[in-house]
Amino acid sequence: MAQVRNPLPSIERLRELFQYKDGELYWKQKPSKYANNVVGEKAGMTATHGYWRIKVDGGTHFAHRLVYALHNDGVCPDFIDHVDGNHLNNKIENLREVTVVQNAQNAKLHVGNTSGAKNVSWVTSKKCWRVFVSVNKKRKCWSVKDFELAELIAIEARDKFHGKYANHGLTMQGV
Repeated sequence: MAQVRNPLPSIERLRELFQYKDGELYWKQKPSKYANNVVGEKAGMTATHGYWRIKVDGGTHFAHRLVYALHNDGVCPDFIDHVDGNHLNNKIENLREVTVVQNAQNAKLHVGNTSGAKNVSWVTSKKCWRVFVSVNKKRKCWSVKDFELAELIAIEARDKFHGKYANHGLTMQGV
């Protein structure tokens, strides 16, 4: 099911309201005479799931969508990915159009993960590590006894099947 979003303001309205600088949007003018915004101040606030959000003309929008639209003549795709996985890094070079599958491939290590490695889990009944990677809506699985080998298989599988959208989770951050 598609996510319902407030329609973005027009490109003219975005250019009227915001100045873009280093991934941030700053108010060029107040969005209405009743707004508490200060001209020159950074627009928005952090909200659910760590995304920066900005209220404009009665609607609340993710800052990365407004930044993308500002740089693409008001056009904004359904899915935009933060290349580095940092939801607060809204530099235009860090934003790219993706499909829902590509967006999921660039996801960080899930908070519920207990192995410490993305796509790796322990199978108690078989006393082995299972590696699983989704490819074209199908799961590819490998079972191995050694955790380090399982982690390496997962990294190689993500690189092979997910390409530039591969995110290796916490184990590879900063490398």
